[in-house]
Amino acid sequence: MSSEEFEKLHEIYKSLYEELKLMPETALKSHGEERKRLVRTFDERQGEAEEVTHQQSQRALLLQGTDALNNATQSIERSQRIAAETDQIGTDIIEELGEQREQLDRTRNRLVNTGENLSRSRKILRAMSRRLMTNKLLLAVIILMELAILGAVVYLKFFRKQS
Repeated sequence: MSSEEFEKLHEIYKSLYEELKLMPETALKSHGEERKRLVRTFDERQGEAEEVTHQQSQRALLLQGTDALNNATQSIERSQRIAAETDQIGTDIIEELGEQREQLDRTRNRLVNTGENLSRSRKILRAMSRRLMTNKLLLAVIILMELAILGAVVYLKFFRKQS
């Protein structure tokens, strides 16, 4: 029911009320058939006034229902917006977690490669250390042999009796 119809009903109600207000005085002054006709008219007008009042209360209930429906619709729209935002946030988080997983996989692979390189480096260093020790030992043996030869040459040259 539109506001115009509501205003029209309100005007009808006001006119009926004014008419009903005057009828008891008029009925008291009237006699016989005129009085019966006024009482019938009074009853009819009172019924019309009650119907108008009933329509107004229905309109008020309809407006309340419409307001409640509008509020519920707005609430649903807000909930849908929040759900869409939450969905987008979840998607963004999943994408970010996927990127972080890839980074972690690459880092793990680098660590594995670094570990393998360190193992090879240790083996090379151990081999170099063994060669160094072998070379030092060989050099010491050569030096000792040269000293022995030098000692033998000096002995033979200077300390041996010349024959």
